[in-house]
Amino acid sequence: MGEVWIRTLGNGLVRADRVTEISSTRGSLQEDQGYSLKVIVDGKGHVLIDDDELRGSLAERLEFARHVEDALLLAMDEARDSDTAVVISYEPERERWSAAPVTVLAGRLSEAVG
Repeated sequence: MGEVWIRTLGNGLVRADRVTEISSTRGSLQEDQGYSLKVIVDGKGHVLIDDDELRGSLAERLEFARHVEDALLLAMDEARDSDTAVVISYEPERERWSAAPVTVLAGRLSEAVG
């Protein structure tokens, strides 16, 4: 079983096995509309999503955020079954979580740098 990492909004990484809480708020960090989603690791919040474009009532936005939270939990569970280290990232244009082996991401980084 490989390690599972989650990419933050600022392109940082947090270890999934150290997440103690997943929470969402009714608005983005800058606006009253939309929502934001964060994980808590070692008592510190790490923002994963900050979407100020999601419109709708408060109940609709919070319901959408709950679905995104559930999808993150599912992605974390699926990634734990992998034999390699995996990074989970949110794809805002597709409104879904994706997982990629760290070796693939490291290869992309070396291609961009080289």
